[in-house]
Amino acid sequence: MVSGSLASPTTILLGRMDVAGALQYTGRTSVLARDARRALAAQPTAAPAGHPWTGWTFSAGWGTKDVLRVELAEPLLVAEVAADVSLDPAGRWRHPVRWLRVRNDVAPSDVPSFGSGNDPAAG
Repeated sequence: MVSGSLASPTTILLGRMDVAGALQYTGRTSVLARDARRALAAQPTAAPAGHPWTGWTFSAGWGTKDVLRVELAEPLLVAEVAADVSLDPAGRWRHPVRWLRVRNDVAPSDVPSFGSGNDPAAG
């Protein structure tokens, strides 16, 4: 899931599967650097109908009623991010995370389930 467009993502909306197999929202990246945007532009696959986040809205930031324009993608990519440890009550990262890279060597099924471990692994 990206803000902007799949062809030119501005930020990435992150999610992880929970133990029941439902995709849970975990947070969002800060604005991507130009190199990261170019590298990611060819990676995401548009989501088919029935994506679990269809109809959701995402805030553009704290204290604003602006809504992000997002495009849903298949949850097939694994990202490496740098995050601070501050979580909200739902277990999501409170602050935007820093995008590091796509982890093509890791399958989504290799990622710990949302809520199954300690801090970033828990959310």
